Amino acid sequence: MKNKAGLLLYSVLTAFVITVLISILSFEAKSDGIRNNVLRMHVVANSDSEADQKLKLKVRDAVLEAGRELFDGSITAEDAEEKLFPEKEKLKEAAREVIAENGFDYSVDVFIGKTYYTTRTYDNSVTLPAGNYEAVNVIIGEGKGHNWWCVMFPPMCLPAAEADTEIDDVLSEDELKLVKSNPKYEPRFKIVEIYEKIMEKIK
Repeated sequence: MKNKAGLLLYSVLTAFVITVLISILSFEAKSDGIRNNVLRMHVVANSDSEADQKLKLKVRDAVLEAGRELFDGSITAEDAEEKLFPEKEKLKEAAREVIAENGFDYSVDVFIGKTYYTTRTYDNSVTLPAGNYEAVNVIIGEGKGHNWWCVMFPPMCLPAAEADTEIDDVLSEDELKLVKSNPKYEPRFKIVEIYEKIMEKIK
């Protein structure tokens, strides 16, 4: 009887582990689909001082204005590097000008390409799982402060928000359900983040 009970418990635990693994793998597959379809923008402040944080927002405005025609929702994650890289100097110059105008001598770099991010919730409505995303990164000075970030495609912030494409048009129904999940009640966000961090370190 004990052997049968032990075997039953083992079978139940095995089935549970397999079910959990399948669920996590399914979640990761959906997360990968989201990462491949989202273009992000991050403007990173020199530090968290009040002055540097205010400067960050001015740089953001300048870069968005300089790239108004670029950030109209027509550039996707797939073609971001091809279309944005030739305009990189234009975006850097706009950032340099506003930095100098405000009395700072910080350097500024603009990177376009795959960047790793932790799980982040945008505008309290859309949660993007951890992983590598195509992104435009504007780094001010030492880049040690908090960053402003936005989803440029599908367009979810100005000026790109004026475009016709919405997140519902880009993601599948399952992917849409995932990004609209609350990470507080969805433990797989954390599990996938831990997995992605390990993979990033291995890389």
